[in-house]
Amino acid sequence: MDNIRSAGVLLHISSLPGKYGIGTLGKEAYLFAKRLAKSGVRYWQILPLVQTGYGDSPYQSVSCTSGNPYLIDPDILAEQELLTGKELKALRRKGNVDYGALYTERYQTLRTAYSRFAFDSAEFRAFVDEGTHEDYALFMTAKTVFGGSFANWEESLRRHEPAALEKLRTDHHEEYLFWQFLQYEFDLQWRALKHYCNSLGIRIIGDIPLYVAYDSADVWSHPELFKLDGDLKPEKVAGVPPDYFSETGQLWGNPVFDWAAHKREDYRWWRARLARALDTYDVIRIDHFRGLDRYYEVDAHETTAVNGVWQDGPKDELFEGIDLSRIIAEDLGEIDDGVRSLIKRTGLPGMKVLLFAFDGNEENAFLPHNIDKNCVCYTGTHDNDTVAGYVKSLTSEEFLLFRSRVAKELERCGMNIRLGRTPASFARAFTEIAIASNADLAVVPVQDLLGLDNSCRMNHPGTNGGNWCWRLTRLPSQAVFGRLKRLIRKYR
Repeated sequence: MDNIRSAGVLLHISSLPGKYGIGTLGKEAYLFAKRLAKSGVRYWQILPLVQTGYGDSPYQSVSCTSGNPYLIDPDILAEQELLTGKELKALRRKGNVDYGALYTERYQTLRTAYSRFAFDSAEFRAFVDEGTHEDYALFMTAKTVFGGSFANWEESLRRHEPAALEKLRTDHHEEYLFWQFLQYEFDLQWRALKHYCNSLGIRIIGDIPLYVAYDSADVWSHPELFKLDGDLKPEKVAGVPPDYFSETGQLWGNPVFDWAAHKREDYRWWRARLARALDTYDVIRIDHFRGLDRYYEVDAHETTAVNGVWQDGPKDELFEGIDLSRIIAEDLGEIDDGVRSLIKRTGLPGMKVLLFAFDGNEENAFLPHNIDKNCVCYTGTHDNDTVAGYVKSLTSEEFLLFRSRVAKELERCGMNIRLGRTPASFARAFTEIAIASNADLAVVPVQDLLGLDNSCRMNHPGTNGGNWCWRLTRLPSQAVFGRLKRLIRKYR
């Protein structure tokens, strides 16, 4: 990251407003970037851009190198004469994201665009020949043709044998090129948007999930790098142990990495993944960073995470030769001395979340007086309550205690920040506390900029359905950005 104090805003592309049922890489993204720049914001943080999979989650993708076709802007396709005005009108949909409708309608429209695409162009052929999305295109072709999980495909294809891959590519070449076309269009649109953001002085913070989905091109093409059995089924899966929030822990179900196998190939797959991410974004946040020190694995047949065990991860071996100045460590959750030592050795900035700070423990690392420069201070994240939502959920007694703790901390830090009595006023106060903190970077989710409640949460961890759907109905007003600009100037 930069060596100057900076402010950022967290808003995923899918949550942008617009006409077509989901935020895209089109006009609203450019307008949002322009308003960020005018307010003095230097960072725009987003969630993974990958094609979503199970549960519509960007953390459960069919390929960690893919771009999400839903984010391709239809208006830009129309400018390329790939869609008509009538076809654009049919895509119009207001409100939050309806992934069921998108799956039914959007791919059909994208296939229409593909039917008009000059796929014999030199630029497209060079893109395909580069091979970045080869396994993705083959995987999606096979899923379209044969359906289901790769675990149920014919043996030679299931095992990713070269002859089976060549037959698939040849027999279903049009389908294979369709999936390449989607990644080509996504790449064109994303790189144009990122170039525009960079030209305004805005840097993009992207996100890398630690784990990948089992039914993915990643596991299908490299089963030797995961803990699978002889039938390519998971032997061990990821999760977190029981804690204050859950008596049975969280059983995520992702296959865990065979780190010994990764080490034997000098972490080639992971290094390529990091290099790709650093080419896609300006800065990357590694989700569940603690799993690189030690990770929690559970036998695949278990129904809860109670009986898991901790295993050693690759630690700082993974980062040899990597540009660490462009990486943020998501070091939330159960953190022990091993993780703290890894963070210290790598020098990576961790995360401080203000909503986790005011529990009455004056040693709490998230309290403003304990926040140092080398970190990113957040009001909250996409995985927890909005500030207003949290305050709104408190009883009268809990609210008074919470308010007194915040007021005491502000006095201790010499911060002259007014605490109101409404949930929205606390969102404004927390935004100012984050920007006033010692952290080199302060990031505020757009929900907290707007004082929105938990009806606008992005994700409820451990739940299925109803997540990743929230969208803005319109971009934040000039007044909201003006208030943010004043704070950025006030705290330099």
